[in-house]
Amino acid sequence: MRRVKISIAAVLFLCFFSSLALANGLNLNSLGSRALAMGGAFVGLANDYSAIYWNPAGISLFNKKYFGFYGSDIIPIGKYRLDVDIPPVITLVNATTDTKHYLSGMVTYYHPVSEKVVVGFGVYVPSGLGAQWDGEDFAAVSAIPPAQNQNITWMSKIGMVTFSPVLSFKISDNLSIGATFNINYAKFNIAMYAGATEAPLPVVDLGQYEETMTGWGYGATVGVLFKPIEKISFGFTYRTASTVKLSGDAYISGMTDLGTALAMTLNDTSDIEREISWPMWIAGGVAFEPIDGLTLTGDLQWTQWSTIDVMETTFVDPFWDQMMEASGDDARPMHWEDALQIRVGAEYRINALALRAGYYHDPSPAPDRTLNVLLPIFDFNAITAGFGYSLNGLDLDFGMEYLKGKERYIDPALVATDPDYATAMPGRYNMKIFVLTVAVSYKF
Repeated sequence: MRRVKISIAAVLFLCFFSSLALANGLNLNSLGSRALAMGGAFVGLANDYSAIYWNPAGISLFNKKYFGFYGSDIIPIGKYRLDVDIPPVITLVNATTDTKHYLSGMVTYYHPVSEKVVVGFGVYVPSGLGAQWDGEDFAAVSAIPPAQNQNITWMSKIGMVTFSPVLSFKISDNLSIGATFNINYAKFNIAMYAGATEAPLPVVDLGQYEETMTGWGYGATVGVLFKPIEKISFGFTYRTASTVKLSGDAYISGMTDLGTALAMTLNDTSDIEREISWPMWIAGGVAFEPIDGLTLTGDLQWTQWSTIDVMETTFVDPFWDQMMEASGDDARPMHWEDALQIRVGAEYRINALALRAGYYHDPSPAPDRTLNVLLPIFDFNAITAGFGYSLNGLDLDFGMEYLKGKERYIDPALVATDPDYATAMPGRYNMKIFVLTVAVSYKF
């Protein structure tokens, strides 16, 4: 089989849905308005409806039936610029992501069985990443000649929804444990330029590439909460890795033209399969009340992103299988690295009103050598704030978050000369994200 060069540009891998563009690799940084407003430093506190995510041991402290709903609006703004220094400097791409409002959230319910045992169930979105660009901005790198494919779609929607039954047990007045069984449903959509064939074949513009996959995986979360004295508590949470088995189909609009050029009949779609190991997460936290009404929190949260190393894809159609193997697009390098987040938060209560603020640093797990515009991952510094109001068992909480990504630059010369950068997209990347959240919870 003669080689067919497909420029699928390092984005045929990471398979999870929810149209988001957030930090911590593919994970959302904070679930729950109160936890988010406190910088996501919540593992050592874990005393509201979002505990099923942060530390299920905290659920044992609920002595009433408890319902919680949380929603968030995530607004990412990404920029990408590709200049070629010939000289003079020529700008091939100068793009800004389309303005989108990406919604996410959580619903939980807890039911005390006895003074020491609480059961519950939660549905939430723990993971998401994505971007959408105007195809006209990428016309210079999307066709032969460039003016031909201005309507190529460049888009990713990646994320996961988790369904979790939970059991939490109070061992003593000072010590609690809890565990969830996590049923993970993942979905992945991606669209971009497919590239073109190379000599000695006839030059064929392959046009649009699209890929859609869904799948299921399973895991668990275990938490411990220890409160040696009234004013301080310590928490520890371990979330197992989850292997998600994905299946779906891939589509290339120009496969019919390629078949004509080769005097063959080719399918423009192929069934595809892939397995992804969603990484392990370990977190430890502390909560301290130095004076009445003031709570200070701090967390260290570690994610084993190094499990995302090389993404292997099986193309069921025989011709697709040979073509992708020949071009190397059946195994895409990621080479992600483990990452440690540092988080701090504060809450001050004045009667029924609570004021909150926080900060965290989130390093990118993605190295420069595999970066691209459909997985724009950055080192983030995040500032959070919010407030809440309590009335007869009803809590209303609001939170906001601003994430500023550190600029990333991939030198075109490295991509052209260094084999380790073969799947990177050269250029200059910037990202900032605004998040608005609201939550309603009720104890009865």
